[in-house]
Amino acid sequence: MAEYRAGVASGHPLVTEAASQVLSTGGNAFDAAVAAGFAAAVVEPALSSLGGGGFLLARPKEGEDVLFDFFVDTPGKGLEDKNQEPHFFPVTVKFPGSSQDFNIGLASVAVPGNLKGFLHVHSLLGRLHLSKIVAPAATYARQGVRLNKHQAYFLSLLRPIMLFSDTGKDIFLKDDGRYVCQGQTLKNPYLADFLEEIGRTDGGIIEDFYSGSIAKQIVQDMASGGGLLTTEDLATYRVKERRPLRVVFCNHELITNPPPSFGGFYVAITLELLEELALVGTCSWGDERHLCMLARAMQEVEAYRRQSGFRLDWPEKQWFHKACQGVRPCFSRGTTHVSVCDREGNVASMTTSNGEGSGYFVPGTGIMLNNMMGEDDLHPGGFHSSPPGIRVGSMMSPSIIETGGRPRFVLGSGGSKRIRTALTQVVINCICFGLSLKEAVERPRIHWDGELFQVEPGFPKDSLESFTKRFPANVWQEIDVYFGGVHVVDTLIGDAAGDPRRGGASVVL
Repeated sequence: MAEYRAGVASGHPLVTEAASQVLSTGGNAFDAAVAAGFAAAVVEPALSSLGGGGFLLARPKEGEDVLFDFFVDTPGKGLEDKNQEPHFFPVTVKFPGSSQDFNIGLASVAVPGNLKGFLHVHSLLGRLHLSKIVAPAATYARQGVRLNKHQAYFLSLLRPIMLFSDTGKDIFLKDDGRYVCQGQTLKNPYLADFLEEIGRTDGGIIEDFYSGSIAKQIVQDMASGGGLLTTEDLATYRVKERRPLRVVFCNHELITNPPPSFGGFYVAITLELLEELALVGTCSWGDERHLCMLARAMQEVEAYRRQSGFRLDWPEKQWFHKACQGVRPCFSRGTTHVSVCDREGNVASMTTSNGEGSGYFVPGTGIMLNNMMGEDDLHPGGFHSSPPGIRVGSMMSPSIIETGGRPRFVLGSGGSKRIRTALTQVVINCICFGLSLKEAVERPRIHWDGELFQVEPGFPKDSLESFTKRFPANVWQEIDVYFGGVHVVDTLIGDAAGDPRRGGASVVL
């Protein structure tokens, strides 16, 4: 019988601690992942929220693997005033080397899924009572958490959103009126009350959020403030269980988020293209051929994505062969993730997001709802162009790499449009170049944004000089959150790594 070491990797030490605490008190990987989800909503408020959405890829020791899709739905079912002026406006998030526009306001809110998703997964696969699952998060919210450098940075980026409402000001402004910063304590007593009520009611208050008095208040605020969320939207929201996408890559099998989401699909076809390009055995990490093949694969997948009208139809082999031409041997978002394995061999990979947040807090709960209707990469047909009740696609790609029928690597990433490129590079670092988890995660990355290759510093000088002569590139001066946050566990050797770009933390139990 294969032996497993329990391990956790996430974007925050306290999230990893919450999951570890649950594992140490008899919980399984799914208990731990849900506990991590609640904790992340408290200690990573710029990246996740109970008012957002996500995905959990579960591979139980016994039974079939399943992708739990609790991402957001488009709002507007039964909307009475369809001609109202939507409350929807842009904000610009300025990273050190690039900027990205997002839209917030009440009309940016999609139907939230995290609360329903966490409860659904726990009810099917969890072991501990729900009160023990939410206990770490409730403690963090009640007692407060000291803002580390990374979370303070994320909050500084999103300051206009966090301070949009009076509730946000109450939470994120200190007594002297200054915005919370690194080293200061952040508390959310409203959220603490809500989390404790989840434990007391064994999740009953979550139903109130979707169909009771809390739902009624949300809908009233939306109706009077230019939002689109309705009573019917909340009452009819359901978690979807999907068969994960599987693709073979270099004698390993990638298990990932399937359509209708985008991310896993594009990771899969990028890896298949890299295999067609004969990446393995023909180059070393960071040499010219590695960078050239990686760049060509990113460009071709992005071109295919646009030319196919964003359809998720698997490309024909001739597309791959065409993309391989011209490659010579001479020279290549508010989201967070947790990866968990327990000692029994249960594996959970979960990615959640609140986008950047809408600025709207559900009264009395301390929960900011998402702005998923305001992210352009989720709506290729245009904002508010889809009918209500449609599950929104996502770039989030919780994944597992299986080797010889055994789950080996458990991984995923935050980072909006950079998720697929960040994951792809960590996968090939592990599988193709044999790097340790720490090295695989920390090595610099590139990302094709459609116009330029955004390049982190740290690649070999000669390779980088050749690369920038061949491809349009913007070389950053520092490693940055822009390039994702990949958190990964290796179940075979008992190793785990959290991405330092996002304050990642890992532990092996």
